[in-house]
Amino acid sequence: MKLVILDRDGVINYDSAQFIKNPEEWIPIPGSLEAIALLNQAGFRVALATNQSGISRGLFDMATLSAIHAKMHRALAQFGGRIDALFYCPHTADADCDCRKPRAGMMEEIGRRFATDLQGVPSVGDSLRDLQASVAVGAQPILVRTGKGERTLAAGGLPENTWVCTDLMEAAQRIIDEMA
Repeated sequence: MKLVILDRDGVINYDSAQFIKNPEEWIPIPGSLEAIALLNQAGFRVALATNQSGISRGLFDMATLSAIHAKMHRALAQFGGRIDALFYCPHTADADCDCRKPRAGMMEEIGRRFATDLQGVPSVGDSLRDLQASVAVGAQPILVRTGKGERTLAAGGLPENTWVCTDLMEAAQRIIDEMA
């Protein structure tokens, strides 16, 4: 099975230092929805792995998170795209959970759910913690320069063999060219 793992905020949609707290604040980055549809058309299943500490912080509830994701699914469907599975960590960093990236719990759950080894699976994010979680399960780390990507790149310390792409569309095209 061909699988791609994506972070959400800063990769698919614009990020906010104040969190994405309602469906109105969820705004796709140009080309990101088309990129997911392109991956689907090339035979890739797409899983989402996203830290959503706004839940534990009391900034939004599960119903609101579901409404945000419903908007994302509807928007994707307009381009013929889909996300096959969605995983999120609702905890803050101080909760010391295993699911919050940079820890690998969410990624491991994706591997179990899809009954697949994540070795070499492309995993796209905009922060060092996304890349670290990818490396922890043997996935191919891919940094996009959208969201926090430019700051992440400037800070250095990227895992070895990290691909750096302008945005999700460039990442999708490279994934398809090299792994389809």
